Amino acid sequence: MLNRFREKLIPFTRSIGNNFGSLGFSPTFWSMVGFAFAILSSVFFGLSNFLNQQGIEFPSQIFASIMLLISGFFDIVDGSVARVLKRTTTKGAFLDSNFDKISEALIFIGIAIGGLANPILAMIALATSILVSYLRARAESLGIELKGIGLGERAERLLILSICGLIPISESIQWGVVIIIIISAFSFVQRFRYVLKRI
Repeated sequence: MLNRFREKLIPFTRSIGNNFGSLGFSPTFWSMVGFAFAILSSVFFGLSNFLNQQGIEFPSQIFASIMLLISGFFDIVDGSVARVLKRTTTKGAFLDSNFDKISEALIFIGIAIGGLANPILAMIALATSILVSYLRARAESLGIELKGIGLGERAERLLILSICGLIPISESIQWGVVIIIIISAFSFVQRFRYVLKRI
């Protein structure tokens, strides 16, 4: 859904691409930076339960959510730099796509390990999220564009987790996980029907 607003954000993303592109680093470098922040996010999520058991007062969930937002920002940076510098490559797209899937898996694993959500719910959220992404990839291999179709695209999922993680109430992350399950399942059905009608 957020992808539908990208055209309105073109001046903003072009500015980001120019600023970060002037630093001389490749789009893949910025993808790796975003991936590194996603890993940090998963680690902070995963430490939540351990820190609580040790009686250590550290806002691990807050830090994890901030890292996740920063990771999302660099998701914008790598694409913007690639477009501005005209360095969009098949290899870069392949790496970026895989970094996205690995980071999403690590984040849900971190949430489960950290005791921030029921592990079964975290697994269901990860499974439905992967199904939404897989369906898009499979459809595009058939020549059917699914960009912007469905409520539960990756950007929305990560934004929901980040926002919920910043809310200082008990089980806020679990509520975010439940919301992700619902919108991902709905998006999968939406996309599945859309593709069937066009095959």
